[in-house]
Amino acid sequence: MRSRLVIVLAFVASLLSGCGYNQFQSGDEAAKAAWSEVINQYQRRADLVPNLVSTVQGYASHEKEVLTAVTQARASVGGIQATPELLNDPAAFARFQQAQAGLTSALSRLLVVAENYPQLKADTAFRDLQAQLEGTENRIAVARNRYIKAVEAYNVSVRSFPNNLTAKAFGYEVKPVFTVDNEAAIAKPPKVDFGSAPAANSATPAEASR
Repeated sequence: MRSRLVIVLAFVASLLSGCGYNQFQSGDEAAKAAWSEVINQYQRRADLVPNLVSTVQGYASHEKEVLTAVTQARASVGGIQATPELLNDPAAFARFQQAQAGLTSALSRLLVVAENYPQLKADTAFRDLQAQLEGTENRIAVARNRYIKAVEAYNVSVRSFPNNLTAKAFGYEVKPVFTVDNEAAIAKPPKVDFGSAPAANSATPAEASR
């Protein structure tokens, strides 16, 4: 009796493997891992925002509207729980994209405003922050592309016959990916290269107010 049970289990396992079940498992884990890296890089960017806003405010405090927009956009991003479960909820995933797009847009406006302040562009802290932001945006682009490829491979396996029969039986659905109307705008990193810094004898905020 025991040997028969072992044979039956082995047969069932071979059927599941042949119908893509194991492929779904590995694909799902790959997508989750890629998603974790996306979140890590987006969090890295969000962590830069407070210092960036504070530094800009020291030179351009009257740019209240732009500074407020960045702060609110960061709060919107932080209000979304980007858990692995979000990958199976297209509506939640869309809200996540919208929030990140809002922060990208707000940062772009902030950097455009900063370009009008020579003293700010010469500030060592600001230049360090802009370099970090530029590097983070590049890492975000790489992480997003890896996630897109991981999800593409997973979705193909879920939709392909006869895997799709197994997927339907076990409740595996296709996962959402970064595909929206303004994808090109969202994926484009903010401009952070202000060229060469002004001369070292540029006025400080205190001197400029005299």
